[in-house]
Amino acid sequence: MNKTMRVLLLAGLAASPLLLAACGGKEQPVANEAAEAKRLAAPARDDDAGWKAYLPQVVQQNMGNITNNPFLYYLPPETDPEFEAKYERQVEAASTAMKRGVQKGNLLAFGSPASSRMAGLIETAFETVPDGSLKDVRIVFIGDASDNARVMTVVKPTGADYVFVEAK
Repeated sequence: MNKTMRVLLLAGLAASPLLLAACGGKEQPVANEAAEAKRLAAPARDDDAGWKAYLPQVVQQNMGNITNNPFLYYLPPETDPEFEAKYERQVEAASTAMKRGVQKGNLLAFGSPASSRMAGLIETAFETVPDGSLKDVRIVFIGDASDNARVMTVVKPTGADYVFVEAK
């Protein structure tokens, strides 16, 4: 009897979308979908704290079907007195990660108010990445539209799912 009840319950649950469609009803969108569609505004170019808060929100909106924790590479504004040292450390970190390889199901995000410098960092980091080696990996670049083609040129051959988000 217990098995019969389970079968009937599962059959009822499976049929409910069909009944809804047959009645011409529509599923209601989940509230989070509407929130995710909300466009975020990029902070001012010299607002380091604002960018540190902004980038994780953009990454979250672009996770798609990625369930692993994302990896975020960030450069501060070029006005930061330690910019060059931070740039070199991020180039080293990203290049090392690319040389080691990135497993399927991961997301790497690159964002900065210094968009052109971030694009250069990506070009350097991806120099040794073999074509087709990043299938099922998502790469998100958050920057200026003028840098999109430059980044796309180095990322696309890797087979990664490339997403550009204009920081405006």
